[in-house]
Amino acid sequence: MMSKRCKYALKAMVRLARNYNQGFLPTSIIAQDENIPKKFLEQILLELKRAKLVNSKQGKIGGYYLLKSPDEVSLADIYRIFDGPIALTPCVSLNFYEPCDDCVDEAICYLRKELIIVREKTRKSMMEATLTKFINEK
Repeated sequence: MMSKRCKYALKAMVRLARNYNQGFLPTSIIAQDENIPKKFLEQILLELKRAKLVNSKQGKIGGYYLLKSPDEVSLADIYRIFDGPIALTPCVSLNFYEPCDDCVDEAICYLRKELIIVREKTRKSMMEATLTKFINEK
């Protein structure tokens, strides 16, 4: 299940995508428009900034903006920042691989083969869910 932090990050990113190439968007506007607590949103935006998905400008006319086109940012990108691996087990993760403690031999593991298929289908769906697709849903 997606965490509240990840959901709020996604909502903030979709709001920024709607404003893409139109200037800076203040945190207060994002918080109000998306019904996100402002202090919580500020922490989320800082994480997105560290991940180089957004940037900000301080001052009276400042705010946040996307660093990439809405077509280039997917649900998978945001999910990995806030909720970690897409894979159901660490042994099938592409970015967070770890061998399972209880597995004798990955090559013959009856769980791993099917979980790789599940991971790929999930990853593909999450990669296809770009910010642009979320914008077009409204």
